[in-house]
Amino acid sequence: MSAATQLWLIRHAPVDGPRGVIHAADAPADLSDIAAFAALKARLPASAHAVCSPMRRTRETAARLGLDAVNESDFAEQDFGAWTGRRHDDLSIELGAPYQEFWKSPAVSRAPGGESFVDQIERARAGLARLPAGDAVLVVHSGTIRAVLAIALDLSPDSALRFAIDPLSLTRIDRLKDGWRVVGVNQRYPFRRSPRRVGRPMPAASKPPSTARTCPVM
Repeated sequence: MSAATQLWLIRHAPVDGPRGVIHAADAPADLSDIAAFAALKARLPASAHAVCSPMRRTRETAARLGLDAVNESDFAEQDFGAWTGRRHDDLSIELGAPYQEFWKSPAVSRAPGGESFVDQIERARAGLARLPAGDAVLVVHSGTIRAVLAIALDLSPDSALRFAIDPLSLTRIDRLKDGWRVVGVNQRYPFRRSPRRVGRPMPAASKPPSTARTCPVM
C-alpha cells in the first residue's frame, strides 16, 4: 500500500434477517435507511478506488452508495466454518462448554473449519498492501475494520475487538509517509464534522480502548 493512501472504511448496512445469527455470505442487506445512505454518500470522495468483500451485504451496500466496487476476498468477514448460519443461542445450548471457551479467547480461537481473528488480521494486511495510492473506499465488515485498526494502531488482536463498529458507520484512517493516522472511528449518521486528511501520524497506542469487548461477527 502506498504511503499516501486515505482509507474510507464503511461497515455494510444491517443484515435483513434475524438477529443473533452468524450470517452466511449470501445474507442480504437492509437498504431502507435512505437518509443514512445519502449522508454517507455525501461524505465520500468523488473519485476513489472502491472495494468490497465478496459477501452479498457488502456488495449491495456498495451498489446503494453508487460505488463500482471490486470484490476483494481478503476483506471478507471472519470465517466461522461450521458455525456459519447458526444462531448463537443454539450453539451455546448444543455445544455447551466448548462454545463458551471460544469466547474467552475470541481473538485466537477458531470454530471448526473456520479461522481466528488473528487470521483475519493477516488477510486484511495482505489486502491493504495491494491498494493503490489516493482515496480508497472499503465497504466491508465490523471484523475487517477492527483488523485494520489493529494494524494501524499496533494493537493486540484482543484489544482491537473492543471497538464498536456499527452498520453504515464510517472509519477514516490514513497511511502517511512515516506512519498511520486514525482520523475517526465509527462515525455515524447524522455526521457532525468532516474527517480531515492532514496531520501527523498517530503513534502506537499505549493502552487499549476502553470500549467493552464486542462480538466480531456480523
